Amino acid sequence: MRPKIGYLVLGLALAVAAAAQQPPKAPNNDDIYCSGMVTQEPVPHDTYMISGEQSNYKVTFGQGDLVYINKGSDQGAKVGDEFLVMRPVIDHLRFNWFEGQAGLLRAMGTQYLDLGRLRLVHTLPNVSIADVVFTCDYMQRGDYVLPFAERPVPPFKEEAKFDRFAPVSGRPTGNIVTTKNFGQLAGANSLVYINLGKGQTAKVGDYVRIYRYQGTRRPEMPYQTSDTAYKMYGFGSTPGRHAWDSLPREILGEGIVLRVSPNASTVLITVGLREIYVGDYAELE
Repeated sequence: MRPKIGYLVLGLALAVAAAAQQPPKAPNNDDIYCSGMVTQEPVPHDTYMISGEQSNYKVTFGQGDLVYINKGSDQGAKVGDEFLVMRPVIDHLRFNWFEGQAGLLRAMGTQYLDLGRLRLVHTLPNVSIADVVFTCDYMQRGDYVLPFAERPVPPFKEEAKFDRFAPVSGRPTGNIVTTKNFGQLAGANSLVYINLGKGQTAKVGDYVRIYRYQGTRRPEMPYQTSDTAYKMYGFGSTPGRHAWDSLPREILGEGIVLRVSPNASTVLITVGLREIYVGDYAELE
């Protein structure tokens, strides 16, 4: 009997280990509800966070805290109602990491951070008390509070289908314009924002191929040195100049579209062969 039990335990352990090694089939809850977005469309902010318990010294609020919002039973609030919390953000650095970045950002709209989710635990006529049940980032006074709505969860495609030598798709092409918190560098599992939205036929679940060209005569980005595709000082050069469009493009990875607005999409990078910079190209597959 004991050997049989031992085999059973071993079999269960192997099954659990095999399941743990399986790649995820879809983005997780954090990917979906902490993705943020860039949009031109107005985001309602008539409901907002006022403060919370211990506000005499608390600067920010997080998971497990009780907070107050300016919506009560007179406005239809009920115990158990859930809300998402967001905040518009701006880039205080205001540095162009690639040519035309500022103009593209203006055309895309305002960047909004997803901060987390609230659940009402008590209501008063014009104010409600909410439990912070999930956080992506800290919450603060004045943050926008919106009724909770489930977001679509698109399935991943098989990683084996990634083609690093894929031909040009012929579909709309844009750029990695910025990242979450206005960063400059991204890789696998990073969230980036591209200037392809509903107006450019992008939709949730689309895949985006990320690439760059070498050999530009004039650097388009701070990290580039011109013409290194065919010459390197002290380490050789070719007999003639090679233009950017005479060499293969370098495919860097791909990602899946999680959210779309009129002129922008939120993309989760699923494959990153190497570092990806803002300014790199993105085409719909």
